[in-house]
Amino acid sequence: MALRHLLSSTRAWGSRPFSSIGQRSFVSLSNLEPDTTLDYGRIEKKLDIVKSRLNRPLTLGEKVLYGHLDNPEEQEIVRGQSYLNLRPDRVAMQDATAQMAVLQFISSGLPRTAVPTTIHCDHLIAAHKGGVADLATAKDENKEVYDFLSSAGAKYGMGFWRPGSGIIHQIVLENYAFPGGLMIGTDSHTPNAGGLGMVAIGVGGADAVDVMADLPWELKAPEYIGVHLTGALKGWAAPKDVILKLAGILTVKGGTGYIVEYFGDGVDSLSCTGMGTICNMGAEIGATTSIFPYNDRQRAYLEATGRSGVAQEAERFKGLLRADQGAEYDKVIEIDLSTLEPHVNGPFTPDLATPLSKFAETARANGWPEELSVGLIGSCTNSSYEDMCRSASIAQQALDKGVKAKAGFTITPGSEQVRATIEKDGQMAVLDAFGGQVLANACGPCIGQWKREDIPKGTPNSIVTSYNRNFSQRNDGNPQTHAFVASPDIVTAMVAAGRITFNPLTDTLKAADGSEFKLNVPTGDELPQRFDPGEDTFQAPPSADHAKKLDVVVSPESERLQLLTPFAAWDGKDLEGLPVLIKTQGKCTTDHISMAGPWLRFRGHLDNIANNMLIGAVNAANGKTNAVKNRFTGEEAGVPDVARDYKQRGVGWVVLGDQNYGEGSSREHAALCPRHLGARAIIVRSFARIHETNLKKQGVLPLTFDDPADYDRIDPEAHVSIGLGSFQPGKQLKLHVKNANGEEFDVPLNHTFNENQIQWFKAGSALNFMKEQNAAK
Repeated sequence: MALRHLLSSTRAWGSRPFSSIGQRSFVSLSNLEPDTTLDYGRIEKKLDIVKSRLNRPLTLGEKVLYGHLDNPEEQEIVRGQSYLNLRPDRVAMQDATAQMAVLQFISSGLPRTAVPTTIHCDHLIAAHKGGVADLATAKDENKEVYDFLSSAGAKYGMGFWRPGSGIIHQIVLENYAFPGGLMIGTDSHTPNAGGLGMVAIGVGGADAVDVMADLPWELKAPEYIGVHLTGALKGWAAPKDVILKLAGILTVKGGTGYIVEYFGDGVDSLSCTGMGTICNMGAEIGATTSIFPYNDRQRAYLEATGRSGVAQEAERFKGLLRADQGAEYDKVIEIDLSTLEPHVNGPFTPDLATPLSKFAETARANGWPEELSVGLIGSCTNSSYEDMCRSASIAQQALDKGVKAKAGFTITPGSEQVRATIEKDGQMAVLDAFGGQVLANACGPCIGQWKREDIPKGTPNSIVTSYNRNFSQRNDGNPQTHAFVASPDIVTAMVAAGRITFNPLTDTLKAADGSEFKLNVPTGDELPQRFDPGEDTFQAPPSADHAKKLDVVVSPESERLQLLTPFAAWDGKDLEGLPVLIKTQGKCTTDHISMAGPWLRFRGHLDNIANNMLIGAVNAANGKTNAVKNRFTGEEAGVPDVARDYKQRGVGWVVLGDQNYGEGSSREHAALCPRHLGARAIIVRSFARIHETNLKKQGVLPLTFDDPADYDRIDPEAHVSIGLGSFQPGKQLKLHVKNANGEEFDVPLNHTFNENQIQWFKAGSALNFMKEQNAAK
């Protein structure tokens, strides 16, 4: 029996404390989009319909989702089963994923996006020499891509944030997120906006195209994990430690299919940006998204970022922006903030959680490199003004004792606004004097955009970051880099000591005069007295009439951009005699399937980026990466090379995988590249949510073993057949296996396709199906 929890409240769920229900608001949602107005009344009307049908109280996540239903009168609503057709308020895309999404939108033939949409240039800037130099290099090296995205934004009505603006999630929080809104973004850490009470969900580019094309967006109705927060953080504990602890409880797949909803008295002790940190890293437990209820901390943030009108409307509709009394969760986890201690997670996976009090002992027992090579703070997870203030307070304590950084130290401001403000208020000067290097307002090392030169590749070493993800090779391409995740406070303290085994709660540092001292608990303002906006880096889209005169040009000789050719439709036949291209062993994330780092330059060119397909996956046949046997030649070659050979011969293929296949980034290239090179099905023990959807969108069959043990029965050099004559929702498919030794047997496979998604497969892709539907109108 699922654990249920009933929220207590002073107000019944069906009551209406709002004096202005039914009155349309004309408050602008963003100063940058004055014509996009807030309409809580519309959400309320839809919820009235849903509540009359369900006759039960709703969680906050349910309120937001059901308040955005396309057809609340007829929509089937069953948690964990129904597919909801939703109408998101907006779309946000980072530059690496926007390239393919925009190319798909162009191929749809539509003149302009139907909902507010923005493009953010944050992924293509590599960390190397420092913020100013690195930004200049990126603008030069990526000029073709930036010009393409800028012109496409102007042509199709999308706001464009130029390189140097900041990281997409921080820009969204500062300018666009609002309580009770529904947003999708082409980045897995889109849930960051849940810190402002928004249901914000990471998706692939094809999903974004649907919304931009004014189609309902489809989401399997999530279940709900309630995280009950009590008490208040003390000492060195930070908001980051909430999600680090939760990752240890739920693991990287424990949140799959769930919205994580925080509630309880402890919520009000957290800053708005602290809540954003927690929601951001909820992606690492596989959650659909995470969300906090509206409160005074969110109101203060809205006012500080120039959106007092939105705050006033949220106050009027406050009851709408929290869970109903008696709302039920499918699971409940209790966290007492008063007793929560700092955590360090890793290495190589974000769910290996260790309390700081036990970390030194654990590190030594496992033989992890004790010397800290680099500490890195910032990224989309922890780059707020508050984060920078607290880190600077630690650095200042060290400087006062004549101590500087004893390891490399990098700082990534989350936005130009944060960068300019910490420069104005003095924190940047402190961090610089401590020995820190301020990087560009971009993702940088967090996504592998790091031209690291201090450690030769292959050298065992440890880094500690305030980032969110720490898979092998992710940050610097070195499989021997042990990457740990902690709060910015703990990272900065470890940098002062130069070792990962340093515990600022119990250990001392040696001052310049030889005396011993302990660091005091860090302090920092939640918000500045005034944000400095810094350089204006936003390009607003022109009027629709002006946009008609604009052109978007893609050179056929370009190595960075390539117009898309539609994938072939299904021929109506069973899939017969397909070779297993690779049987992946162990963790296979989207980083393993389609690496980032230097490959980001090809994100707009499908054929070129396909050359990195599955090169990071471990082959169960030989324990190697990027080495598989070609069934026709008998030779061993790279995974993309063998796939291209099969494609040239007209032979499709399949991939076999383990648990939570495709976890990590939302990058749809991990689905597009296999499709482009001939994949027909990906057969695994279980999928991460976004990757499974991305495969469906591109016409690839994501299938799971009914019995996970069947993964072990299939030879890496097997041939398989899949009967599709009975392909329909809720009905198993049969996999016929012929192993290399001649053994043959059948295996039942499960799938989660609904009728509409089956039409995507038949048409060759969701985009093909959309074009067919538009042509039929």
